[in-house]
Amino acid sequence: MHDRGHGERTFAGRHGGYVQHAYMNRGGHAFYSRTFVVGGVVHVGVYQGYFWGGRSYYGWYPGFFYAPAFYGWGFQPWGVPVAWGVSAWGWGGPWWGFYGGWFTPYPVYAAPYFWLTDYLIAANLQAAYAAAHEPPPAGEPAPAADAAATTDSASTDSSSTTTTSTAVTLTPEVKQAIAEEVKAQLAAQQAQASSASTTSAASTTTSTTTTATSTTPPAALDPAKRTFVVDTDVTAVNSGAECGLTSGDVVTRLTDTPDATDNTVNASVSATKKGDCPAGSTVAVKVDDLQEMYNHFQEQLSSGMGEMAKKQGTNGMPKAPDTKTTASDVPTPKADPDAAKDIKDENADADKVEADVKAEASAPGGGL
Repeated sequence: MHDRGHGERTFAGRHGGYVQHAYMNRGGHAFYSRTFVVGGVVHVGVYQGYFWGGRSYYGWYPGFFYAPAFYGWGFQPWGVPVAWGVSAWGWGGPWWGFYGGWFTPYPVYAAPYFWLTDYLIAANLQAAYAAAHEPPPAGEPAPAADAAATTDSASTDSSSTTTTSTAVTLTPEVKQAIAEEVKAQLAAQQAQASSASTTSAASTTTSTTTTATSTTPPAALDPAKRTFVVDTDVTAVNSGAECGLTSGDVVTRLTDTPDATDNTVNASVSATKKGDCPAGSTVAVKVDDLQEMYNHFQEQLSSGMGEMAKKQGTNGMPKAPDTKTTASDVPTPKADPDAAKDIKDENADADKVEADVKAEASAPGGGL
């Protein structure tokens, strides 16, 4: 992460990253544009910035809203459960075989938010598979496969089917916790959509004034939000040693007050595929990482609503109320044309630092 101040930052990971710029102010709130480049695919998002506890945080902000009735429909039960098999989802291919023993879709959907839960889980597993099987940069070893893989349709090597006691399947209880978070988010977005419809555009400016201080903690520390789905590779700390979480893993936040030194909170590993951070263990996770998980969850939920809007009224799914969209009060910005280069440069700088550290450690007397 390279933070240049005033909300300007670049985050680069092995599988992509984003570049953030100050965008506009509206109603006393500062908004930022983020251009994501992941696997060569570019998309743009809007983030609202604020200070809390002496630190800056950024929360995803919708570029558009559905009609409030559609959000309400999303968290109300259907009259008759809907069967929606793998073929209706269109799932298949290597990722599905790879994680088939870890993720079990609902046999039927009693309400839209259960359908959205499986949509979110599947999207994260597809991302995890793509990241784990992406060719590594020249000279680097291939990433280790998730321990929970039971089959790999791309290989018959028995080494690709190993399991470990540190991995645990996505249990019905954990899925229910995710579903409850989906339901809560739909209700929150319904309220936001209703409020946005009455918001005046008169307060819009394009200046980059200081981000306001909030009296409300970031979503990552909201006592009402405990369940977080990992969106990308995250490093946590387990009993003093670093361990890794990957996309699709689930953690439950246990503490609400961050450590004053490293801004981490304790969380329990509720479900893990790779098993690097053992299931059931308590790990220290950075609040910033939890906030990004929450942001990604919201963005994926919006995408899932879009898919449900396309499919409502088909394959036995009841028709939904008004699915038309209305642009939010903060329009989606254009993509940063230099984002891919900035992310590549950030990775190159990080690689150089890492190489220098290794060279120093391996030199005579190094590390002494």
